[in-house]
Formats: sequence, structure tokens, C-alpha cells
Amino acid sequence: MSRRRRPVKREILPDPVFHDQLVTKFVNCLMLHGKKSGAEKIFYGAMDIVKEKTNEDPLPVFKTALENIKPQAEVKSRRVGGSNYQVPVEVRPERRQALAIRWLISFSRGRAEKSMRDKLAGEIVDAFNKRGAAIKKREDTHKMAEANKAFSHFRF
Repeated sequence: MSRRRRPVKREILPDPVFHDQLVTKFVNCLMLHGKKSGAEKIFYGAMDIVKEKTNEDPLPVFKTALENIKPQAEVKSRRVGGSNYQVPVEVRPERRQALAIRWLISFSRGRAEKSMRDKLAGEIVDAFNKRGAAIKKREDTHKMAEANKAFSHFRF
């Protein structure tokens, strides 16, 4: 890591279908082995399935689902006087978004449906309706932060 200055943030171009930077970020995280066109097919196919299931515009459904997954607080390990404490900290907005995207993708991959399109669409609809594995992960993270509130004075 450079000690001189902060690295510049790269400009992310909006995706061709929805013209949204968040979609591009999501597709880039969904991509495996550099196969971006495959990731785009999966995402846009999942958006079509979401449109069929909810009878709503899929982009706001996707954004609401991500908003529902974003964690407000998390715990970080802090070593004080020979023992480790789980210290609750507020999550920065960029990390909040990154965690939501990561959780949505990882829990989609773990679902039981046949194709990745169905898995992703199912997890998006579940997150939109405030249920599913990604929402449970957020709730568990919040519970951990709440349970360790006593150690918040070790904040760094």
C-alpha cells in the first residue's frame, strides 16, 4: 500500500441496459474468470424472472433488495491488554454496498434452484420481501454488534 497518497477511485461506466453504475458493479462482482458477458446474461435473465415474479419494474426491486441487505453496524476485532474484543463499529457507505452485493451473490450461489438466473432472482425477491439468507446475515451482524455494545469504548 502506498504511503504517499490515496489511490484515485476509478470511474465505473453505467451498464448498457439500465444505464446504472450499481448494476455494473454488481455484474463485475458476479463475474467469474473474466467472463463478463456470461455474468451479464445471468443478471439480465434474473431481472426478467424478477419482473415475472413481482409484476414490477426490476431495477427498483433490485435496488430495494440491496438496501434491505445493507448492514448499519458490524464488529471488528481489537486486541486490548492480551485479549481480543469484538468492537462494534458503524459501516462506511462504500463497504455497506460492497457487503450487500457480496452477500447477495454468495447466498444466491448457495441456493437450491437449477440455474444461477433462478437462484439470483429468488434471492433478490426474498431480499425485496425482507426474508432469505442475505437478510438473515444482516440481522446476525446487527445482533453481534448489539451484543458487544459494552466494548464500544475500545473503538479505534
